[in-house]
Amino acid sequence: MRRIFSIVLLFILLLAGAGRDVYATGVDGQEAGQETDQEEELTEKEKREQMLKEIYDMPVQSNEIKGWPKGPGTYGDSAIVMDAGTGAILYAKNIDEHFYPASITKVLTALVALENGKFEDPVVVSEDCVSFLEPGDSSIGLKKGNEITLEQALYATLLASANEAAYAVGENVGKNAGHDYAWFLEQMNERCRELGGTNSNFANTNGLPDPDHYTCARDMALIGSEMFKYPEFFKIVQTMQYEIPASDTCQQHIFQQKHKMLNESSGEYYKYAVGGKTGYTPDALNTLITMADKDGMQLVCVVLHTQSGHHYGDTRKLFDYGYKNFTKTPVEGNETSQDVGEILEEEGGGYVLLPKGVEFADLEMELVPDDANDGKATLNYTYEGTLVGKARAKLSDQYINEHKAKIEKLDTGADDRDGQDRGMVEKIVLAGLCVVWVVLVILFVRTILKRKRRRKQHRRH
Repeated sequence: MRRIFSIVLLFILLLAGAGRDVYATGVDGQEAGQETDQEEELTEKEKREQMLKEIYDMPVQSNEIKGWPKGPGTYGDSAIVMDAGTGAILYAKNIDEHFYPASITKVLTALVALENGKFEDPVVVSEDCVSFLEPGDSSIGLKKGNEITLEQALYATLLASANEAAYAVGENVGKNAGHDYAWFLEQMNERCRELGGTNSNFANTNGLPDPDHYTCARDMALIGSEMFKYPEFFKIVQTMQYEIPASDTCQQHIFQQKHKMLNESSGEYYKYAVGGKTGYTPDALNTLITMADKDGMQLVCVVLHTQSGHHYGDTRKLFDYGYKNFTKTPVEGNETSQDVGEILEEEGGGYVLLPKGVEFADLEMELVPDDANDGKATLNYTYEGTLVGKARAKLSDQYINEHKAKIEKLDTGADDRDGQDRGMVEKIVLAGLCVVWVVLVILFVRTILKRKRRRKQHRRH
């Protein structure tokens, strides 16, 4: 009996000791907590991966064109690849949706400044140029009263993305033109519309957050395409480091290019990139506009509302897609229409971008004669309803003679109808005059008869 009791007592003591080990060390509890944190951390990572997949899998509208090369997905909500010379759109993902542009706004600021100012124009930094700046805003540290040139201000705007410099550009170009900052903003919006942009509104020159400041990928690509007409822009953005030297009115400022695809020392460098601008705000996320030139094929790529770390990679993929799947093909030598006499390459365009697997003969051509009747026309080329190129042309003598005969016939018919109409009017007028004459005669006769009656009555009396 004692033996059994001893065994039971020993068993109880062993259980108690095991319990003390569990609660005394706390090691097992700590490890369990770490595993729980890791599970939660993994869940957040999975959520982000799921979000990125959903964005990447969003519909790409250009992929829906029959026979069009399939483009890649992107990790942003909107993207476009546009041919700068013709406006042909090679890749389209939500290109007309509104997004905040952030600092790529400054490309349009530069365009309006180059069109309305000169590099040597003075730029004076006012209180308004710096008063809006908040900690963290991109700036080179310009102060009220500093005076620099428009050229220096544009370098600060496009390389360092200095927000106070962009404001100073708008304010001073406006003043030098006899107006003000508001006028410069009007010019930005007007210029965008002139280029064909219909889904943008620019409320400032730097792209800082404003509910009324928005754009779309198509509009920014149109603006980027226009920049190819301004070599000054490319000289600025291809500069890796720039110095504003110290002067009596300004301290020294040294800054670098931020667009990594233009920097040979960066892992993001893209050898065909020739220009562009970066942008970021918490609401806009990453925005990027980039111009590229490969063998004379000039493309503009814009990505908007792009997830962190993906704007450069997406841009590279889209340029590679454009250059691998489209061939720049001259209209001269391929157009066989009897209506076309000569392709006027000096007037712009003059080529199409053929999608892989598509022949020139597969395209539809629309001939649009000039309103001036100068014997010229624009040739618009489409594939499956999508513009792929344009050309200016001199109309053939055959076309001009045929349409001249038609016009003359129409004019003759119009003259005949005009003559008939005039004859009818003359007849109506003549008949009217005859009626009036008859009425007057009748009235005259009645008047005479009345007078005779009165005389007879007078004699009787």
